[in-house]
Amino acid sequence: MLYKEADIEHPYHYPYTPVSAPETPSNQSLAPAPDTASGEVLQPPKYQSQEALPGSVPPQGPRKQKKSGWRAGAIIALALVMLLVFGVGLFAGMVLLGNNNRTGTALVTSTASTTTTTTVSQTQQVAAIAKVEPAVVELKVMTSQGQAIGSGVIIDNNGDIVTNNHVVNGAQSIQAILINGTTETAQLVGTNAANDLAVVRIKPFANMTVATLGNSSQLVVGQTVLAIGNPLGITKTVTNGIVSALNRTVPESKTVTIPNAIQTDAPINPGNSGGALISLQGQVIGIPTLASVDPEFNTPANGVGFAIPSNLVKTDVAQILQQAS
Repeated sequence: MLYKEADIEHPYHYPYTPVSAPETPSNQSLAPAPDTASGEVLQPPKYQSQEALPGSVPPQGPRKQKKSGWRAGAIIALALVMLLVFGVGLFAGMVLLGNNNRTGTALVTSTASTTTTTTVSQTQQVAAIAKVEPAVVELKVMTSQGQAIGSGVIIDNNGDIVTNNHVVNGAQSIQAILINGTTETAQLVGTNAANDLAVVRIKPFANMTVATLGNSSQLVVGQTVLAIGNPLGITKTVTNGIVSALNRTVPESKTVTIPNAIQTDAPINPGNSGGALISLQGQVIGIPTLASVDPEFNTPANGVGFAIPSNLVKTDVAQILQQAS
């Protein structure tokens, strides 16, 4: 609380009018007195001033009233008023300083809280990436038109890898490059072209990391997500963003429409297709598939990408594996 020091009039103001002494009678000539004995007029002696007459008493003016008593009282009262004003000002300053100190403490606490939250978020990201990244592979596909590059995710201990159908479509051979740099030959297990999904298989190997498919129905807009893949052939790349929207219906081509797609601003580029869109809990909640194209320039639109939701992936993969058995 702020205090404003009030304007204080001096409580004691005594107008002082000096008292003028009455005029001193001017030197007057003394009338000569006749000598009663001889009848001769005697002249009095002359003096410079009346006050110097021997034996005379100087004229006195009216006595001035002694004011030392009330002046001392006024000084004491003034001192008390000044002391009171000083005390009020000191109290107000202490209150203001206390408020400022509390505000400063709150700011420090807020900053510390923000720093802690940021550190926790970064720690979660690092942990989530470490959990899923070893399960993400780069797929090199040879077709009659040349080589194509995409990504895939190992989803079970049999070496099954989920990816996009458009990555392996028309494949003559498929190679899976693991996170440690080794290359494994992959075989096509089956596809669901309508939802742009496919499964390929490699031979299981020691210490193989398997990713967990999460529940995409629990996603919320604004939730942090990470995309792991091989954009433009740059292996083991991670980008981050948020869930921008849910349940989008995205036409991918004349024959393919993705239902309930996840929209995200995590960058998705050619080569990311078939990779992993993961939560901070380290679960795959979508398969990055495509980015919107700016019709004016015919180039991918920044920050507008789409992924197939993990719940649809679970259903389609189960059907593909069942049909292949």
